Formats: sequence, C-alpha cells, structure tokens
Amino acid sequence: MPKQVAIILLNWNTPAYTSACIQSLRQYCDANLFDIIVADNGSVDDSLAVLQTQFNDVIFIDNGQNLGFAEGNNRALAYSIAKGYTYSLLINTDTLVDEDIVTALSQHLNAHPTAAAVQPAIYWMHNKSKIWNGEGGFNSFTGEVRSDTATPTAEDLSSFKIAKWATGCCVLLRNTALQKSGLFNKKFFLYYEDVELSYRLRDNGFALHYLPSAKIYHEAGVSAKVSAPKKEGNLSPVIHYYVSRNYIWFLRKYGNPVFFPIYFLRKGIYYACLLAYFMLRGRNQKASNLIRGLKDGLFTPKNLIWPTSIDDINNP
Repeated sequence: MPKQVAIILLNWNTPAYTSACIQSLRQYCDANLFDIIVADNGSVDDSLAVLQTQFNDVIFIDNGQNLGFAEGNNRALAYSIAKGYTYSLLINTDTLVDEDIVTALSQHLNAHPTAAAVQPAIYWMHNKSKIWNGEGGFNSFTGEVRSDTATPTAEDLSSFKIAKWATGCCVLLRNTALQKSGLFNKKFFLYYEDVELSYRLRDNGFALHYLPSAKIYHEAGVSAKVSAPKKEGNLSPVIHYYVSRNYIWFLRKYGNPVFFPIYFLRKGIYYACLLAYFMLRGRNQKASNLIRGLKDGLFTPKNLIWPTSIDDINNP
C-alpha cells in the first residue's frame, strides 16, 4: 500500500531551493505519511543529476522539456493517481516549512470528505509575520482575482474558511476529486492554472478550504527571475504574456457577462498604463509580450482553450 500523500515538487533550474525544501519537509513532517516526487521540467543546469545524487529515496520524473507549471505538475499528479495515493500535495520549490503541514492538511481533508483541496496560510520568506497568500477570492462585479493577505486572528486559527480558489504554491488535493474534475489545463501553461482548476473542482460539487492554522513560507517568483536585458528588469518578459492571456481566459469562462463592460474598462485602463510604462522605459520585450497576451486572451476560440472531454486533461 502506498503512503497517504504524494508530495510533488516541480523543479526548473532550482536545485538548491528544491533541496532545501525537501530537507525542511523531512525535518518537520511525519515521514510515515508521504513520499516525495520531484518532476524536473527540462532543467539545463544538471538539476536532475544533482538532486538524484543528494536524494536516493526520492521519486524522480524527467519531463525532458519545460512543460510549464500546469503540464509539468500533471505528469506527477498522473503518477500519484496511478500509484494509489489518496492525496497529492503540490509545493513550490522556493518554500520552507517549520511544522508538520502534511499531517495538518491531510487530517483536515480526512475530516471533510466533500472538500477537494485545502491550502495553508502562506507567509513571505523574508517577513514571516506577513501573509503572501491566504483565502482565495473573486469579485464577479470587478473581475478581480484576489488573495486575502490579512494576518489570521485567533478566531481564524481555530477554524477554516471556504475559498473560491486555492493556490498551486501549496495545496493538498484529493486525487479522487481530480479524477472527476480533471488535472490542470495544460493550455494555461503558467499562471491562473490553479484558479481555473479550482473553479472546475467547484463546478463538480467540491469545496475548497483555507486552513490558516497551517503555515508555510514562500520566497516567491524564483523561477520568474531569469536573465534578461537589463532594461527589461528582473522579471522575465514572457510572464506578462501568460498573466494577461490567462486572466482574460479565466474571465471569459467564469466572469459574469453582465459585468464584462466593467471588466473591459477597469482592466483596459490598467493594461494601457502598463503598456505605456513599458514603452517609456524601453522595455520592448515586455510590451510585445503584453500585446500578444491581450490578443490571444481575447481572440483564442474557446474550443482551443478547454478540452472537450475529461480524458484529454487526465492523460498528460
């Protein structure tokens, strides 16, 4: 019989972060509950060899290429489901724990069988008193996808909240729910894939929970900070393509059509200002990616975004 939880770490050129994350999980979490799966997304820095040398009892999946966050994790999720694990715990590699979150999250789902997923409170690594990501929400009037960053109160810590979505940075997923709803939509590649999956799980009758009494620390954005021309800044220009495109895709499916004019006005002003800023700063790659993201977000046919059957999602 497999252990209850498969912990999934998606590595892309971050072996030092992945190693530190594994070590913190082993130090603080009950090893009887989990196996660790590292899916390598086509790293070009010998990540796989480095990590295999360090950890001979970790399960490794070589994706062979950069499949993005969505499909890269799907390969490990499919393995977790096929091997009979009850839960899959997705954790970003640039995170650390100082408590047994595996026990806390798995016990929570054990006690709430109608919940498909539970997310802990995610604090900043550099300021461990501040929340990076808490309860996920969506304002259907303004189209704002948000995360509550309020520090949990004593009352919050004694219970849980029903969330609209759970972040892929750290979330425990029920594998039977994934089999019913499907895995991540690989067309999203990167960003908003967790929001889209959350809504699909909810559409299939499952709840999503936020458990603030469980916590993890996140550095945030390590994989997005890649080498680029100095004038382009520290963030990879392609990030603006996926963020803008996928946000629009999400609104097209889950936004309220009555409020589409508000979405268009509100975000239209924002994107116009952002584009003007990029052009004034000479950040042409970012401007180009933003324009391309807006175009593909608005005009990609829906049948090219969402698979026609669940089998198309569940068989990466």
